[in-house]
Amino acid sequence: MSKDSRSFGATLVAGILVVAPVYLCVLLLLKAMTSLAGLLKPVAELLPQWLPGEQVLSLLLLLLICFFVGVAMRTSAGRAIGRGIEHSLLEKIPGYMLLRSLTQRVAGNSEDETWKPALAEIEHSLVPAFIIEEHADGRYTVFVPSVPTPFAGAVYVLTADRVHRVNAAFTQALKAVSRWGMGCKDLVAAMEGTEQRVVPVQHVPPTSATPTVSH
Repeated sequence: MSKDSRSFGATLVAGILVVAPVYLCVLLLLKAMTSLAGLLKPVAELLPQWLPGEQVLSLLLLLLICFFVGVAMRTSAGRAIGRGIEHSLLEKIPGYMLLRSLTQRVAGNSEDETWKPALAEIEHSLVPAFIIEEHADGRYTVFVPSVPTPFAGAVYVLTADRVHRVNAAFTQALKAVSRWGMGCKDLVAAMEGTEQRVVPVQHVPPTSATPTVSH
């Protein structure tokens, strides 16, 4: 298989991974709106004829339900129920935990190390990467995205001295990859635990010239 074919396939898979979840979410929302429209039909008949009452009311009710579910999930009981659902059902879905941590990282609500921006040392170079997990022996599993499709790439297991955490937002690192590296200088400057080394300048005292007297 040629290099162009592999690149086309990787790009196609990356696009599917982005489009498919969005498409499924839209289908679920439309299905929920259709189910609610039948319940709200008597109320929708009271609205003006030019207004699509069933669709508008079902959308508003669906958003209201999502809002109250979000409020409930912020309580201790709601968090306990949510963890129970995740542990018993959602965690069994392949890739759920990884996608969950990714969405939390994008929203800025992640507290774990998953998808933490980093710079990895590969072949004597620093490349943008994301920490996926930390091993018990201190090594890291990192995902190195391809350019300019950041959701396709390669996975490496590297020692800790070759993985440098970056004190930057996930979206900032993602933007640098999607822009063919533009912005990587900010990632290098934000490497955690790095210090700027300044070479001291040695001042040499001026020497007075002694006149030479010829005899």
